Amino acid sequence: MSAQETSFVTLGQRVLANPLKVRMHYGHPDVFDRLWFLTRGGISKASRVINISEDIFAGFNCTLRGGNVTHHEYIQVGKGRDVGFNQVSMFEAKVASGNGEQVLSRDVYRLGHRLDFFRMLSFFYTTVGFFFNTMMVILTVYAFLWGRLYLALSGVEAAMESDSNNNKALGTILNQQFIIQLGLFTALPMIVENSLELGFLQAIWDFLTMQLQLSSVFYTFSMGTRSHFFGRTILHGGAKYRATGRGFVVQHKSFAENYRLYARSHFVKAIELGLILVIYASYSPVASDTFVYIAMTITSWFLVASWIMAPFVFNPSGFDWLKTVYDFDDFMNWIWFHGSVFAKAEQSWERWWYEEQDHLRFTGFWGKVLEIILDLRFFVFQYGIVYQLGIAAGSASIAVYLLSWIYVFVVFGIYVVVAYGRAKYAAKEHIYYRLVQFLVIILAILVIIALLEFTEFKFMDIFTSLLAFIPTGWGIILIAQVLRPFLQSTILWNGVVSVARLYDILFGVIVMAPVALLSWLPGFQSMQTRILFNDAFSRGLRIFQIVTGKKILG
Repeated sequence: MSAQETSFVTLGQRVLANPLKVRMHYGHPDVFDRLWFLTRGGISKASRVINISEDIFAGFNCTLRGGNVTHHEYIQVGKGRDVGFNQVSMFEAKVASGNGEQVLSRDVYRLGHRLDFFRMLSFFYTTVGFFFNTMMVILTVYAFLWGRLYLALSGVEAAMESDSNNNKALGTILNQQFIIQLGLFTALPMIVENSLELGFLQAIWDFLTMQLQLSSVFYTFSMGTRSHFFGRTILHGGAKYRATGRGFVVQHKSFAENYRLYARSHFVKAIELGLILVIYASYSPVASDTFVYIAMTITSWFLVASWIMAPFVFNPSGFDWLKTVYDFDDFMNWIWFHGSVFAKAEQSWERWWYEEQDHLRFTGFWGKVLEIILDLRFFVFQYGIVYQLGIAAGSASIAVYLLSWIYVFVVFGIYVVVAYGRAKYAAKEHIYYRLVQFLVIILAILVIIALLEFTEFKFMDIFTSLLAFIPTGWGIILIAQVLRPFLQSTILWNGVVSVARLYDILFGVIVMAPVALLSWLPGFQSMQTRILFNDAFSRGLRIFQIVTGKKILG
């Protein structure tokens, strides 16, 4: 991060100012020609939402009114920046949201109209275009994976299988996308900057060391941060200033805190893409050739792994077994917290859940419509998989899909019955609650036996159908969040909240599983400390653990 910042504030600013003449963003030691500015609309802007990146709007104003922002260097000094992973991510979220608001602002619209062609291209690439391109890369991955999934489940891929050149061409395209995804292009200015200051060989060496320190995992993760917040701001608006903090960063962040920060922007998306890849591996004729499958999906698997693991890989003591156990307890306490109305999002899952969907309360009509259209993608899983089940008996009629919805309603009905039983009987007449549970289990077993006996139902169908129906439930919850103004006063809303809580537990467990496995394996913790921190700090940490007898937790 600091290497990127260095190249941005030195080489980047020089080139933007001259020859490109599109330097807008001012750093804090910039000097204004006060009289010139005061007579041309002033320095500051009025709105704290649209103009969240207030500093760049002064540049926009100046350029629109015929001025020019220049760049003069006298002496280069270091400036302290927050380099904790969470702080970097929050900083990037703030910048990306601000950029989304710039896209919607009239200043950028006017500049786009009035700049000449070459300056306009430079301006695009150095402001909104960079974030737009990042979002396009992520959307390309989405389009590719959803497209392949649909081809595999619909049987089109089996028909295309005879022509193997398709896959070779696809592999070539994907590898090019991977180069962008790893951030090798954005590393170029950094290499050039380092070679100017330290010499070419040293710059290459630094770049290689960064690769060994997992810089590509960090970069892939930060691409996710940028595209999520940029896209969400364009859809719904509502950029807000995030206090990024300048604190001491070498301390262990708890699992619950990481989950709160990244659940919606990274974890859920990574789980969705991972699910697509697993289903694709199961049902695609192409995937039967392991090499072709790996060549085609390794970039996507890398993205999934980076989005899930990065916050833990770059977390001090992220793979300490004891801390992982305590973190999981802490996470479950947070999920099931039934405290006061005034609880903060850090204490109560429900409060956090409401805050995460705040942007939907203030969005416009089209924002809601687009959100619902995007959420409909989760129903494709069910549409594709129910035809692959044994019980469908090879039928291709629409009735199979419509009948599968009965299952969704039955499961929700059972959940409501059990929840009602728990609320009414669990405290005082416990035996009745056990009776309700017993009856539900017996009924489920009878239904499975009947299906095995009288239809083409196979026992594996139970597990396969989970792949179909869990995404459907998630899609229903997301749509319910958009329709919250209509649903909140009805009896359905409590059901939505409690099912959403179960989904968050499920996602938490999925994200926790690889972290727990790596914590349990010996040697990973010391390896991570070795990669992340310098020798003196690693030694200090080890001595600290010996002295305190490993009792320290936080």
